[in-house]
Amino acid sequence: MEQMTTFLLRLPRKLKKRLEERAAQQNQSVNGLLQTMIESELAKQQGTPVISLENRQFIGQVVHGAQVDSENGLVQVKGIFYRYLIESNQEFDAQKDYIVLEANGNILTLRPLGH
Repeated sequence: MEQMTTFLLRLPRKLKKRLEERAAQQNQSVNGLLQTMIESELAKQQGTPVISLENRQFIGQVVHGAQVDSENGLVQVKGIFYRYLIESNQEFDAQKDYIVLEANGNILTLRPLGH
């Protein structure tokens, strides 16, 4: 698994708003959208596409509450268990369905549907 890192990025508010709108349209987090955009641009410069299995297979997938093991912090998607985060640190609700917004290594970011 690739180690992740963080850094501070300063943006004009209008640009941040545009990124948030685009991410919402694509059912992604802003972080996932930016990571995809950066990977795509770098790959384009190198002439090789860089798209992970998780991004190809799981982004946009609907996850039912029954697929989530909240006690162990795991979600099962297509027979594979991943750690998960819920967008905006919301509490898990077994009655809700979730959409996969982002895949970073073995961690999926989920957004409740119908929020």
